[in-house]
Amino acid sequence: MSTPNPLVLEPATVEDLPAITDLWFTAFNDPGMRRLFPDTPGTREWFTEANRTDMLTKPFQKYIKIIDPSTTDTQGKARIVAYAKWDLAMPDERGDRFPPWHGDMPGQVCDTFFGGLESERRRVMGDRKHYYLDMLGTHPDYRRRGAGAMLVLWGCEIADREGVAAYIDASKAGVPLYAKHGFVDRSDPASPGEVVAMARG
Repeated sequence: MSTPNPLVLEPATVEDLPAITDLWFTAFNDPGMRRLFPDTPGTREWFTEANRTDMLTKPFQKYIKIIDPSTTDTQGKARIVAYAKWDLAMPDERGDRFPPWHGDMPGQVCDTFFGGLESERRRVMGDRKHYYLDMLGTHPDYRRRGAGAMLVLWGCEIADREGVAAYIDASKAGVPLYAKHGFVDRSDPASPGEVVAMARG
């Protein structure tokens, strides 16, 4: 029985952004996320352009990808099967996490949801220097094959080397992965939600 070809971690580039957008909409297709990010051409374009702006103008935001060298996409390039965005800046250095919402998106609902995440991050981390795992998505076909672990470990190793903490807004499904890498649930037990505040270090 042959073993699958090993997956490879590489820096992501601007040329990867359309594939990353496709991957994100495939990976995050639950009703709650789809309410915030309707799968429309306008929202997809907004998502791609938001990441393009961050990639080109915010060097502290690190985009990394996992490729499967044994499979190619429609462009003939190795298929991107997972990606992450690690933010190595504090919130006041970063500025707004997102550009103005697209008209297809429920702006007030997005403001409430993401504002709540920012408040939780402040409550847990305060002014402590830390790195933020802003986004991590894995294609459903590649889950439980180590791609997510590679992306988490990449940022944790930088944080450990530089002696800083790390933080993530985890989905409940993602909690076991992050716990394996030293993240601890710091959610407010008085207000449980679908997103779990996890800190490390």
